[in-house]
Amino acid sequence: MGNCCSDEMGGGGGHAGRHSVGPAAAAAAAAAEAASAAADRFLRSRGAGASTQVELSLSASNLGDQEFFTKSNPMVIVYSKSKEGALEELGRTEVILNSLNPSWNARINVHYQFEVYDIDPQFHDVNEKMLKLEEQQFLGEAVCLLSEVITKQNRLLTLKLGVSEHNLPNPSKFGELNVQAEESAGSKAIMEMVFRCSDLEIKDLLSKSDPFLLISRISESGVPVPICKTEVRKNDLNPKWKPENPLIIECFNFSSNGKHDLVGKIVKSVAELEKMYHSQDGENFFVPASTAHDSHSKEVLKSQVYVEKYLENNRQTFLDYISAGCQLNFMVAVDFTASNGNPRLPDSLHYIDPTGRPNAYQRAILEVGDVLQYYDPAKRFPSWGFGARPIDGPVSHCFNLNGSTYQPEVEGIQGIMSAYISALRNVSLAGPTLFGPVVSTATAIANQSLANNQQKYFVLLIVTDGVVTDFQETIDAIIKASDFPLSILVVGVGGADFKEMEFLDPNKGERLESSTGRVASRDMIQFAPMKDAHGSGISTVQSLLAEIPGQFMTYMRTREIQAIS
Repeated sequence: MGNCCSDEMGGGGGHAGRHSVGPAAAAAAAAAEAASAAADRFLRSRGAGASTQVELSLSASNLGDQEFFTKSNPMVIVYSKSKEGALEELGRTEVILNSLNPSWNARINVHYQFEVYDIDPQFHDVNEKMLKLEEQQFLGEAVCLLSEVITKQNRLLTLKLGVSEHNLPNPSKFGELNVQAEESAGSKAIMEMVFRCSDLEIKDLLSKSDPFLLISRISESGVPVPICKTEVRKNDLNPKWKPENPLIIECFNFSSNGKHDLVGKIVKSVAELEKMYHSQDGENFFVPASTAHDSHSKEVLKSQVYVEKYLENNRQTFLDYISAGCQLNFMVAVDFTASNGNPRLPDSLHYIDPTGRPNAYQRAILEVGDVLQYYDPAKRFPSWGFGARPIDGPVSHCFNLNGSTYQPEVEGIQGIMSAYISALRNVSLAGPTLFGPVVSTATAIANQSLANNQQKYFVLLIVTDGVVTDFQETIDAIIKASDFPLSILVVGVGGADFKEMEFLDPNKGERLESSTGRVASRDMIQFAPMKDAHGSGISTVQSLLAEIPGQFMTYMRTREIQAIS
């Protein structure tokens, strides 16, 4: 739908240095920034993430002919496949009569999420439009990830049709399927609006309310999908913000315990919001009535919201950069400190199960790598270990996982797995846990790529079982890395208390500051323990991956880098 932003306070990216301000002003700014970061977490807890609508166009060539007297009458049904293998129909094309080289007019709308998606198109030979699907002849199927389509030149992927469990009269010839992806025009639109509220109720006991707005789009199924939020306005009952299905605009009173009080809400379409702007009329907030017998009743409040600015424009999107040839390069760093336990024993986090069941380190690498590998055509991934003592050598805090002296890259995800298992046999677990050397090494690669004018953005995955001991060195390395095309995901494995690691995540703590007083130029690091459970079947790793497109776009926009083929 578009982005929500603000020119009132710094709610997004950081600055290269601090301005000189008084202690009181600095403390107030820090408190407001911490509150907005907590409100960001609230937004993500409601299911917000980087996503867009994609339209799939389908055509086929040289389909197998299953008719005796005429050619087949093909149609396509497109499914999404869950991790458990269950299929959910996304849409189907029209029937093309008497054709083995059909091109369908119908577009299949797919909700693209960077962190997860695969599709399964299946062909049927249909003689009459209203016949039951199970009664139709099956012509073939193909399975692919949506990321495989959008990373291809012109977003066009050709798949060989095959068969899994259907017995066809002519199984030797199935033909090919062409899948063309196009981002919907609405996903490229960015709307800039300024909101202002008046006469908000006081929700706090000892001060005025600390309001922020949460804006959601109502999906076709009726479920609200969060789009964006404004920053928190501390101690203000008349706040001002800047930030076809209707939008839900909810005003909350910020609470540091995360249980934000609903002040009121409105439900308006974009057209109605535009009308409010032109008329300069306010809209009264309402709250659901407290009467249990009528869930549809509401209480209209005196408080009002105004649209003070409305602009509409188009923007370049994450998929524009990817289709223009920009690559996401995957990097891995694995913790080999002694706290992981003896790898030969089953209770070790590094234990290699002979049954093939992956350990926690392998699971984290696979979950991230299975998504990122399709955005890197070469699939050569720099892989390091840290906190171990190579044979007859001192403890190393950044060694090549493959044992090479000079070359850290391995071939594919399986190459990472093989190098990891080999390293376990050739190093002695030691310590301490230092991130600084690994982050600096990854930054150097990103810096060299930038110097060579390559269209690359790097994602470093650090998997660890403990808390870092080089806090300031790590912070200094992260702040330097924020100036380069790099994001860092830190996944904690095992049963350690990772509370002290939250300093790495700007959404959970204070803004990072270097030993020289410099702050990060943008948010580009996320931390989460793998043991955390997430609703809606979204894993810890997927929740971290969902941040990558936003961090990528922040880097590109702040440096005015255009998506050029």
